Amino acid sequence: MDFIKVDRLPELRDPIAVVAFAGWNDAASAATTAARFVVKRLGARKFATLDPEMFFDFKERRPAVRMTMRGDREVQWPQQDFFFARNPSGPHDIVIAVGVEPHLRWRTFADGHTSLFRDLGVATVVSLGALMADVPHTRSPRITGTAQDPDVAARLNLTTSRYEGPTGIVGIMHEGLRRGSVTAASLWANVPHYVTTAQNPGATMALLKRLETILGLTFDLRELSTANDRFIAEVNAALSGNPDVQAYVARLEAAMDSGDVPEPAGEDLLGDIEAFLRGQRDD
Repeated sequence: MDFIKVDRLPELRDPIAVVAFAGWNDAASAATTAARFVVKRLGARKFATLDPEMFFDFKERRPAVRMTMRGDREVQWPQQDFFFARNPSGPHDIVIAVGVEPHLRWRTFADGHTSLFRDLGVATVVSLGALMADVPHTRSPRITGTAQDPDVAARLNLTTSRYEGPTGIVGIMHEGLRRGSVTAASLWANVPHYVTTAQNPGATMALLKRLETILGLTFDLRELSTANDRFIAEVNAALSGNPDVQAYVARLEAAMDSGDVPEPAGEDLLGDIEAFLRGQRDD
């Protein structure tokens, strides 16, 4: 596990780990934004980082060069950082891992995380994700919570995962955790598939609200709530000039309110929605 550089392994009380990866599992950056929110609000300290050399194709995700405050040039590589925070009000300290879905060696990547979590004595790993879905931006985002182990699902009030199909690094991570006998659960936010040009504060907030009950913490979400109100208002304003899009959103609202599965939009309408919203980007 030489690719994970540990400064000093912290001694933690029955820790719970939260993990999130930018990429295929992170629609509207809702999951990684939630993980970074936890880091910031808990004042978490970084104790380890992953060397990206063996896991990324740098032609696909190129490093970036930036200028430091002293005027020096600095190369920024794809990051995977590990943080820890004490929990003075609950029985579980918190570990947060936030980074980018790798291109290569997924099993090695997942096994490295599992090994580190076992060394830390992590009781449960909770992965955060977000996916595009037929949901309206005007309603509270739906959160799906799953676990592979029926006992874990019952204890955390989740459903047992029965998903079959393509997977991202979150799915591989859960398989590695299962093989390593580490308890795992997953929270997924549903975000509107027709708003692909912005972050979604409501989805981030919904993930954090669900995470509160698992971590035994309460977060101050007022900033995110204000940002979500502004997000909804801006999207409403962007859609106001297109009656076809407004009618489609109204159908999604009616379907969500009634609990029905909405009828998919046609390819022509989806193309119109995406082109229309891209045209609003500067506003």
